[in-house]
Amino acid sequence: MASKKIVVLGTGGTIAGLAPHSGQGGPGHLAYRAGQVGVDRLLAVIPPLKGLPLLAEQLAQVDSKDMGPVVWQALAARCAHWLSDDDVQGLVITHGTDTLEETAYFLHRVLAPHKPVVLTCAMRPADALAPDGPQNLVDAVAVAQSSGAQGVVAVCAGQVHSAIDVAKVHPYRLDAFSSGDAGPIAWVEAGQLRLLRSWPVAADGRADLLAAAVARHSPTAWPSVEIVLNHAGADGRIVDALVGAGVHGLVAAGTGNGTLSQMLEAALLRARESGVEVVRSTRCASGQVVPYRDDAIAVARGLSPVKARIALLLDLLVR
Repeated sequence: MASKKIVVLGTGGTIAGLAPHSGQGGPGHLAYRAGQVGVDRLLAVIPPLKGLPLLAEQLAQVDSKDMGPVVWQALAARCAHWLSDDDVQGLVITHGTDTLEETAYFLHRVLAPHKPVVLTCAMRPADALAPDGPQNLVDAVAVAQSSGAQGVVAVCAGQVHSAIDVAKVHPYRLDAFSSGDAGPIAWVEAGQLRLLRSWPVAADGRADLLAAAVARHSPTAWPSVEIVLNHAGADGRIVDALVGAGVHGLVAAGTGNGTLSQMLEAALLRARESGVEVVRSTRCASGQVVPYRDDAIAVARGLSPVKARIALLLDLLVR
């Protein structure tokens, strides 16, 4: 019996980037353009991938700092299409590092797949002296082909991270991602998966409802949800400005255990009274906000500010 296919969806990013002068794209030279090389070409030059049942599709060519609803809507649709194909074992998505954690969490919520959806990336462009993209792609394919693999994960520098926990934690180091307190799901070692904990599973059972809403609404009509940061001297004027601009939801990235200055909290409460949905997270890199009984603003427990923003956006989209 022929092996099932692995579908590789290209969206651009540094993994498909080129530097002005070949060989200069390492951490010491960051002047490159992301999203220049097609996914077919990326796969064709990696010897370990030759002969494997791969099917490539170029979905976008963007620097992931510019990732947004238009590509997310298309990506969710193509993922759903390929996941429904019985001849497909899993998906690999090439993506930029800057917003990879956001795309991963978005797909986790709207797909809740029983097959693996593996996002991978690179910290160096394709023509760097020692590019990291090829090995990450080989590892991502290995994860997608692994028996029992499921859910949305990210693979980088030999680590497999859950979409729920993954975050970019370094601006240029090759192992730029972490899962914080949770730790990685697995390691990829010489092409073999060493599983450490369970694969990610969407817990709320609303994936079909969310996917339908994502497909039904034009990306230009998605709710406006913004993040505001608590810091020394935060006075809430940015909240008032956003409310005046018509924002639909706000995520407060609080200090410590989601704490907010008196003026910022007052502005957020005014926003809520005017009909804006407000939730609270923490700007801390690890841990999660522990709620108290008398909290004035609900917490996005377990979610970073950027993932809490996506959760709130999706909640608003289905109302």
